[in-house]
Amino acid sequence: MKKILLLILSIAALALSMSSVSEESKSEGEAMFEALGCINCHGSGGNSTDDDIPSLAGRDAEWIVQQLEQFQSGERQNAIMNAMAPMAEGFEESIAEYLSTQGLRE
Repeated sequence: MKKILLLILSIAALALSMSSVSEESKSEGEAMFEALGCINCHGSGGNSTDDDIPSLAGRDAEWIVQQLEQFQSGERQNAIMNAMAPMAEGFEESIAEYLSTQGLRE
């Protein structure tokens, strides 16, 4: 049941991102970061405003991909991320590349 729900949410998010985002104005990584809802917790450009949620701006792309994969596999446990990370499947590298190029705001 969870897999079906995640698949439906992934398809809906992808459809929304394709219809509402101009490829000229946003990279695939930025579009998916926003469409999948990552921006809601990790903040604009990966700059979280919540001390309990890590900022991802400027982080190493390989590290970000590794974290997403660990949440997807269940190797790393966090209720929210274990539910959200599977929706990023196939877009891990583009999201990570986008975040790695963002400046960390202090």
